[in-house]
Amino acid sequence: MLFLYNLTIYIAGFFLKIIALFSPKIKLFVEGRKNVFSILEEKIKADDKTIWFHSASLGEYEQGLPVIEKIKEKYPSHKIVVTFFSPSGYEVRKNNTVADVTIYLPLDTKKNAKRFLKLVHPELAFFIKYEFWLNYLKELEKSKTPTYLISGIFRDNQMFFKWYGGFYRKALNAFTYSFVQNESSKQKIESLGFKNVVVSGDTRFDRVNAILARDNRLDFIENFKNNQPTIVVGSSWPKDEVLIAEYINQAPENVKFIIAPHNIKPDQISDLLSKITKSTILFSEKENKDLSTYNVFIIDTIGILTKIYSYGTIAYVGGGFGNPGIHNILEPATFGIPIVIGPNYSNFAEAIDLVNIGGCIPISTNAELKEIFDRLLNDKSFLAEKSEICRLFIQNNKGATETIMKRIS
Repeated sequence: MLFLYNLTIYIAGFFLKIIALFSPKIKLFVEGRKNVFSILEEKIKADDKTIWFHSASLGEYEQGLPVIEKIKEKYPSHKIVVTFFSPSGYEVRKNNTVADVTIYLPLDTKKNAKRFLKLVHPELAFFIKYEFWLNYLKELEKSKTPTYLISGIFRDNQMFFKWYGGFYRKALNAFTYSFVQNESSKQKIESLGFKNVVVSGDTRFDRVNAILARDNRLDFIENFKNNQPTIVVGSSWPKDEVLIAEYINQAPENVKFIIAPHNIKPDQISDLLSKITKSTILFSEKENKDLSTYNVFIIDTIGILTKIYSYGTIAYVGGGFGNPGIHNILEPATFGIPIVIGPNYSNFAEAIDLVNIGGCIPISTNAELKEIFDRLLNDKSFLAEKSEICRLFIQNNKGATETIMKRIS
């Protein structure tokens, strides 16, 4: 089976080069990996001490950031190497300040894994949440490098728990500790015979809790909000926006809306604009405008959504009408904002938990969206109750980073 895995990696690498001719995203994926080894040769010397963190994409990077920052404090003389699999992570965080080297992870061939680890020679290695690259893990195990899984989560449909998944199960031998998010994941791993499993919780709670300590002010948002109730729509997709636009068009005049779409391509922004009948302004057009006179503010840029959530009365988090599902609900929750989502959230433990305790409300139809928005806007005690549930949810679940750091050798 390992032979088939390696063959698949080689075949995928071949076809990705062809697909890259037609897909800008895949082109970034392929082109970004061409100079990885030369970058490593330039930036890491044989006598450098290094620590390696791997994340699939942006969400996993943010999830691991509290641990990266603590490791950097604990090992100030070490170089931090951060790798990404996806362009959507690398392209956004390639200029981060926490890592000394930020690069794409070369495809998981035996040759690449050996060369990468010889150049990086990490004293510690961390995989964030998932992405179990078998050749890298095998080389880490052979070199006896302390290796850790952060905020892991395991489900029955994963390869580890299939009758044919023995070669994947062996990869877990590489981990000195697997820090998992919940007791269910711990039990699943222990059922395979592994005892080095610790329920640490999810480091994302530490990440979003830290947001409260920073300066989240945005003067232009304050001007737009103008002390009016404000619904913040974050990471919306077209299916979300159909429902949101219908509500906006019949909402009371005093209610403000801020929409930060997941995709900010001009054609999709234009499509969103065409659905809204109320006065609307784009972020890219805001200069020299009195933003307080507009009902809707569309954020056609990236990087400021988290701060925008701090101004929300209610948050709607997008993605719940698609696959794999909703985006990050923890960022609005940390500000104590009730959250509304679409129906597809079953793959997200934090969403299931917050729905179960009443801080997050799933909807499936226009009527359900209208009902919950209207009640949150008009019933102050209901709004306060849901807000407090969300705030306490974050506070009661922080501490994963501290649990992990106590076990790091």
